[in-house]
Amino acid sequence: MVRYDFDGTTALVTGAARGQGRSHALRYAENGADVVATDVCDTADASTYELSGREQLEETVALAEERGADVIGLEMDVTDEAAVEAAVETAVAEFGGIDILANNAGVAPVGALLEIDEETWDLAVDVNLKGMWLTAKHVGRHMIDRGEGGRIVNTSSTAGLVASPGLGHYTAAKHGIIGLTKTLAAELAPHDVTVNAVCPTAVDTAMTSGIVESIDDDIAEIAEQSGPDNLLDEIMQPEDVSAAFMWLSSDDARFVTGVALPVAAGATAI
Repeated sequence: MVRYDFDGTTALVTGAARGQGRSHALRYAENGADVVATDVCDTADASTYELSGREQLEETVALAEERGADVIGLEMDVTDEAAVEAAVETAVAEFGGIDILANNAGVAPVGALLEIDEETWDLAVDVNLKGMWLTAKHVGRHMIDRGEGGRIVNTSSTAGLVASPGLGHYTAAKHGIIGLTKTLAAELAPHDVTVNAVCPTAVDTAMTSGIVESIDDDIAEIAEQSGPDNLLDEIMQPEDVSAAFMWLSSDDARFVTGVALPVAAGATAI
């Protein structure tokens, strides 16, 4: 496992209570960063699977602390601009600045586009796209004002590159994240802030399990015809995605910006 030098930096990670977000938070901690771990902590949302709660966020904080990091855990709804702004202000007050944003929070309620209701569409687009914009907006403003550059890494998906039957609302948002990423990269480049997106295929997380359990037979058949999830015949782990986040957050990738990087085991190759 590659060791990056994030000593003296602070990483803010959204959706950090479990899954990929937790993995990112722990890898930043292992590599020397202080960590601000955020999550909505609301299991009563309108998703088709159970979301994470406060106990899981506290577990992420404890695990990151075990790795030697200074860590705070904040409940934050990425769709609430006032909450995002307040969390960024708290992070800056606690650690003096934010150097890295792992913009990861997301949900994937299941349903065919002609069958879902407006609430389901709004949930997917608001959390996955609006929330990513709001978080990047306020962290990006801070990075500009601070004048020391920074790294923003957004979680898109292979669903941001190709169709994903049964998740059209999620797919629309994940495609939007790539456009958001490219435009932010252009706007923030003069301030030495790089902005990239990572596009994972299916990862072994509670979200993926929830999708599999929720999807019906008709959609599953269409999805199977659309192409493979993975050419390497092994489900990816959150740590496999974290490796890409670490590289894009590091000085090794200082000339990489505006990129949508598939971490997909060949899922987008054919």
